[in-house]
Amino acid sequence: MRLYQLTLSGFIGNSCRHLPTCSEYAYESIARHGLWSGSWMGLFRLMRCGPGGTHGLDPVPTALESRYVWYMPWRYWAIASRKS
Repeated sequence: MRLYQLTLSGFIGNSCRHLPTCSEYAYESIARHGLWSGSWMGLFRLMRCGPGGTHGLDPVPTALESRYVWYMPWRYWAIASRKS
């Protein structure tokens, strides 16, 4: 994530519709919730960031509910699809 932010992000431009940006969200979610959970959260957030997707303020949750378990990664979509 940091490598992308420091290199390619400047060439692509600031086109994210969310705050924090998708790369910042993925970086923070991995740092806060670990590689597995944070990666799924970042992937689902990236899937929403496009034409017809959501926009606005969308912070990384500070704690995950007990229903978000590592062997059911599709449940992380609920975090990514919540309204801001």
